[in-house]
Amino acid sequence: MIKMTVENVIYPQSWCYLASFFAVLFCVFGVSGNLLTIVALLKSERLRKHATTAFLLSLTFSDLLFCTIMMPMQAVRYYYRSWTFGDFLCQVFPFVFYSNDVIDDPYDYQPIHSHHVSTFISKDLSNKIHISSAVLSLFFPLAGLWGEMGYDTQTFSCTILKKNGKSPKTFIFLVGFLLPCFIIILSYSCIFNTVRKQHAKLNKFDSNQANKSKLKFFRNKNDLRLTVMMLVIFLAFIMCFLPLMVVNVFDDKTKYPFAHVMASVSAWSSAVINPIIYAVGSSQYRNAYKNLFIQIKTWKSFNSSGNNNNKAHVSRSNTVEPISNIAQKSPGEGVKPDSSCLEDG
Repeated sequence: MIKMTVENVIYPQSWCYLASFFAVLFCVFGVSGNLLTIVALLKSERLRKHATTAFLLSLTFSDLLFCTIMMPMQAVRYYYRSWTFGDFLCQVFPFVFYSNDVIDDPYDYQPIHSHHVSTFISKDLSNKIHISSAVLSLFFPLAGLWGEMGYDTQTFSCTILKKNGKSPKTFIFLVGFLLPCFIIILSYSCIFNTVRKQHAKLNKFDSNQANKSKLKFFRNKNDLRLTVMMLVIFLAFIMCFLPLMVVNVFDDKTKYPFAHVMASVSAWSSAVINPIIYAVGSSQYRNAYKNLFIQIKTWKSFNSSGNNNNKAHVSRSNTVEPISNIAQKSPGEGVKPDSSCLEDG
């Protein structure tokens, strides 16, 4: 049974309130931004056919779940500086958090196959490395053979604790972060090396051949731009998660609490920044967002005009005198005859 106490907490209260504020902020903007991205991608017929859309939808859906489930829990946790969700969720929380980092994120940025460039790594091999690193990283603490899942009273976190003085946390970060990063960087290097060689070949052709080759190359230019955008997303992921990896590896005893708090905030931001990169880095994705907002605006205008018409109709109907009132009037209260008719008579 987890004891809700703040006596052993080493994180300053002011920094915990700041982290709680960022968690709420990331929850609001992360849910709205990622949800809009999913709808925009699904409604865009052009983007649905593109090779990168499946990867981006997977990444965006993962970020949406993270902002919807994990961020509210982090906000409450840092606000109260204790774990208030019970023993069972304390066992589940670190598994979800670490599996999200190890399994999902790095490999969502793997290079794509396009018409003019492709990586040396096959999708099948990538998936094998993907699953193997995840299973290898999380098996030992789950089985209690090397560390164990539990509650740390000093950092009020449900995480991987030491068992018999040993913990696999450093190993998990190294295997789950550095290994896929190395593979993906190597893959992107192959892509841009291929592009560089193609440019060199174009310069050796005669003018007619060069023009034909350039036309073919520029038809696929959007593929290259999207590949570059995927690289930018991957680099942003590294920048967000690198501080968390550094403090967990090199400050295992939490000598610098402030660094751990800000490293966590930095890691959370990775689930929020991707929609911004999509909008800035690709005109196709900007158009998808733009079309979605136009549809939303049109829908709101249609509903607003419909409500106004209904109100106007009700108002006009209220001004007509009811037939029952006319029937109840006495004969002397009827419509008066025209005075000109009386004079003519």
